[in-house]
Amino acid sequence: MKTKAMLWIGRVLSGLLILFMLFDSVIKLVKIQPVTDALTQLGYSDRLARPIGVIELVILALYVIPRTAVLGAVLLMGVLGGAIASHLRVGDPLASHVLFGVYLGLLAWGGLYLRDPALRAVFPVRLSTAAR
Repeated sequence: MKTKAMLWIGRVLSGLLILFMLFDSVIKLVKIQPVTDALTQLGYSDRLARPIGVIELVILALYVIPRTAVLGAVLLMGVLGGAIASHLRVGDPLASHVLFGVYLGLLAWGGLYLRDPALRAVFPVRLSTAAR
């Protein structure tokens, strides 16, 4: 794939993740009723909505800044792992709730991988080992 195409696909994937996480953070800061209901259903106090929203915004800022994007992606995976575990614990549906964190993680790392040549250098994709 051409580098320019990879860059733009990576930007689009990262942009989708950024928009979703920004939305998710803001609704936690505003503390709307569906957020408090969801936290209660997961077994958390609704008082945690704002702190979680702030944590998500800080991690998102790290992901958006190119020099700290890898750190942001690693920390984001921690947040998403916690969300996955929470949904598993309460028995939510697999494809729509439990794996949603995996989908976001794929967007985060896929977008970063396609737009960052240094990351691709650390983790190269090898199509075949028979050619060696």
